[in-house]
Amino acid sequence: MIDNKIPLPTAAVRIMGILNTTPDSFSDGGRHFSEQAALEQAEAMIAAGADIIDIGGESTRPYAEPVSIEEELRRVIPVIREIRQNHPTSISIDTTKAAVARKALAAGADIINDISALRKDKEMLALVKTTTAPVIIMHMQGTPETMQIKPQYGNVVEEILDFFRERISWVESKGVNRNRLIIDPGIGFGKTREHNLTILKHLDRFSELGLPVLLGHSRKRFLGDITGLDVTHRDLPTAVVSALTAACGVAIIRVHDVASTRQALLVAEAIRNAP
Repeated sequence: MIDNKIPLPTAAVRIMGILNTTPDSFSDGGRHFSEQAALEQAEAMIAAGADIIDIGGESTRPYAEPVSIEEELRRVIPVIREIRQNHPTSISIDTTKAAVARKALAAGADIINDISALRKDKEMLALVKTTTAPVIIMHMQGTPETMQIKPQYGNVVEEILDFFRERISWVESKGVNRNRLIIDPGIGFGKTREHNLTILKHLDRFSELGLPVLLGHSRKRFLGDITGLDVTHRDLPTAVVSALTAACGVAIIRVHDVASTRQALLVAEAIRNAP
């Protein structure tokens, strides 16, 4: 059994820094594709106050195509090993493949971040049952290849809540403790601008499920639709959303720019705690 233990977030918001070791990320265009560049970015995020580093070797941008297990492993495992050797910072592996998650945990990762919510790879559940690692499950309508082709909902918040209720029940029925789960409503994954804004407005609803909530809105297209900014200039609106939603029951905020989010959260917390 692989035993990777990390306390689940409870009250204080934790910052998860995004580390894309891919050549086709929507946000950073492969800037951290080389191992050295990825390690330098990880060092910078840790220095800026990242609580978790989320490492992914396969792009999940809209219309992205999958990569092989071998290529994904080549991109992420050396980076995970190097970070683990030098830092106690928690590491999350962003993958839908059980084979990748297994080797990532063995290399030092602590958390499994599966955007398919354990649906894509039937072996992922078996792996989860052999570990104590927390598991992030995300809502997505469709797949990265299809998710932005006319996404539709009757009531986006209620439908996502129902999705998580089904997933939680399924996981429990397979013998996995629900308290290992972290839920991610999936901003930008099969949602329009209006869907994303509605989710953010009612983010506190997801706390009804009694599990930690992860928010991943960083540099997403809806922020560009609102502000007119291209993807390389969306860290300010990302930080604004982080500050506004920090009191809505969010446990983890997943972002590219750790420093600006840390500053935004400090200001938001100071305001909330003022007499």
